[in-house]
Amino acid sequence: MLALTHRWMLKRFVRPSEELELKDDLKGDLSGHFKHLMVALVTPPAVFDAKQLKKSMKGMGTNEDALIEILTTRTSKQMQEIGHAYYTAYKKSLGDEISSETSGDFRKALLILANGRRDESLKVDEQLARKDAQILYNAGEKRWGTDEDAFTDILCLRSFPQLKLTFDEYRNISQKDIEDSIKGELSGHFEDLLLAIVRCARNTPAFLAERLYRALKGAGTDEFTLNRIMVSRSEIDLLDIRAEFKKLSGYSLYSAIKSDTSGDYEITLLKICGGDD
Repeated sequence: MLALTHRWMLKRFVRPSEELELKDDLKGDLSGHFKHLMVALVTPPAVFDAKQLKKSMKGMGTNEDALIEILTTRTSKQMQEIGHAYYTAYKKSLGDEISSETSGDFRKALLILANGRRDESLKVDEQLARKDAQILYNAGEKRWGTDEDAFTDILCLRSFPQLKLTFDEYRNISQKDIEDSIKGELSGHFEDLLLAIVRCARNTPAFLAERLYRALKGAGTDEFTLNRIMVSRSEIDLLDIRAEFKKLSGYSLYSAIKSDTSGDYEITLLKICGGDD
């Protein structure tokens, strides 16, 4: 089993009032990163993501990397549930919060993602892929200046399988990868967001493995990112993330966690990780 404390067990056996009492007990009895991890494990997924989004926009600065990660890796259904949880917890819509903390094309794209408007169909349309690829080419490489709205609409609304086909068609038209065109045509957080969408469309576990690699690399550990990915993906695609982490780094996620954390926090993260590859 990947997670130490499975949230489906809580939904089945623990009433909401008891769940709240359990959280309060954990907060009172534990401390530090271990407390944050254990509380995350007993928090419903949508509520957990809503709180992570709030933290990423709280205070003087905005954690754009966290915003991008959450909004690009959640399904449209998940985003709708997160939006409901956000309003319930903070009495303010997620869209209003994003609007007040971000700006420009970055804000426009985030709002589309936050509204859960991406098509989730697994079917692909070759004709649409060719059309969208041509629109993207015309919006960037083929003109002086960039039509940012064209990039936003296609990358934020099309399904991931459809985008993968579109990127192949784009390569045929332009002789360039879509990533290279985005880097050449766009900048700042908007560029970062669209590149993240491309990476997720191609391989979401690889994108998250890279995020974990950066969280664990260097002198300090980014526990905010580490906890979020380990908890939120523990019952979705953590095995795939582990495999991608090994490909990227040459060593296992398990060993990276073991070398960068300690105590009960380390033990719990290793339980969630589930094994050494």
